[in-house]
Amino acid sequence: MKFYNRKNELSLLRQTKNLSKKSAKMTFIVGRRRIGKTSLAIKAFEGHKYIYLFVARKNEALLCTEFVNEIENALKIKVFGEFKTFALLFEYLLVTAQTTPFTLIIDEFQEFYNVNATVFSDLQRLWDKYKNTSKINLVLSGSVYSLMKKIFENNKEPLFGRANERIHLKPFNPVVLKQILKKESSDSGNHNLLAFYTFTGGVAKYVELFADKKAFSLDKILNEIFRENSLLIEEGKNLLIEEFGKEYTTYFSILSLIASSKTSRSEMESVLEKNIGGYLERLEKDYQIIQSVRPFDAKPGSRNLKYFIEDNFLQFWFRFIYKYRSAIEIGNYHYVKQIVERDYETFSGIFLEKYFRDKLAAEGKYSAIGSYWEKGNKNEIDIVAVNKLDKQLMLAEVKRNKNKIDMDTLKAKANHLVSKYQDYNVVYKALSIEDM
Repeated sequence: MKFYNRKNELSLLRQTKNLSKKSAKMTFIVGRRRIGKTSLAIKAFEGHKYIYLFVARKNEALLCTEFVNEIENALKIKVFGEFKTFALLFEYLLVTAQTTPFTLIIDEFQEFYNVNATVFSDLQRLWDKYKNTSKINLVLSGSVYSLMKKIFENNKEPLFGRANERIHLKPFNPVVLKQILKKESSDSGNHNLLAFYTFTGGVAKYVELFADKKAFSLDKILNEIFRENSLLIEEGKNLLIEEFGKEYTTYFSILSLIASSKTSRSEMESVLEKNIGGYLERLEKDYQIIQSVRPFDAKPGSRNLKYFIEDNFLQFWFRFIYKYRSAIEIGNYHYVKQIVERDYETFSGIFLEKYFRDKLAAEGKYSAIGSYWEKGNKNEIDIVAVNKLDKQLMLAEVKRNKNKIDMDTLKAKANHLVSKYQDYNVVYKALSIEDM
């Protein structure tokens, strides 16, 4: 698949590279795994001199030996001497860049916590020493949001204030996803668009995987997932077990419950029979896997919360693959595929709502977008969007079939909310697959 979008990010990376010809520049990129951080960095500097280093959890001296090989191949030079610490190797690179400008990309940068946590203070010392004389363009990428934020934005950390630029890479929005489908598929109808969005959520790796296999319809996507040797069967484990450590079973149980529509803390605790407040907080703030959502216009301290899995594919994985793992383990993929097909209409309805919220956000017309419900999940409204500058309030009901939407019911459910916006122009909408 060709490289899509990311124009703003590419422009920023290339501008920073040009500035590094005068003095060293540092950029950090953060985003979940599979989002396309590595592809973005390599695309930005293709045709130019760059070194790509991946930080794996292994002995520092061994890691440095591997890095030396990469440096020699990238710069076409012979590196003399033995480097057993990354600090020594990084100083060598800073000095080399004084006369030979280049870009250094370090992927999964936060993993130095597991290799040698003193690396961050060593880098701060060396950066301050050489940044005015070295012509290195340093790009540091990481997939653990909490750690990357701590490294660069916590004022008690050594690298605080050192980065010149920050990129938070996010999934492709619905507008871009629709463009990709039109260019890559001979059938870009809205039913295929919904399936493509439901299973990828705009995450670059999944988009690429399905596009390369020409899997855009529901049937073709499910055939790609539920086949022998499919990489996607183990995706949840591969992404999360290492992050969660020995407590992964509790985290997985929570995510499985959320994926099965038990979205309140009380519902989950009644099943698990334990306090999960700390787990939910870490899943949201440290791992950025879930999001807590309050009703639109609710007070910040409101306890009327629902939790949702941010990533579409992980939502699917926990709803079907993890839940029916006993069938998966004996290779009965057809059985699980049948369950997905049976439940798809209801399951995809959740993502149809999310699609429209993402689409409205991409349009940039509203100051806030959300959902609304009252205590006891009464008077639920799928989408509420407000433009406080122009005093516009939009309320929408979302269903796959527009004929099933009753606008009088929507208006009745909105009475209490609308009463707070008496001087606003209120618009009611019925949104369905045909509006995608």
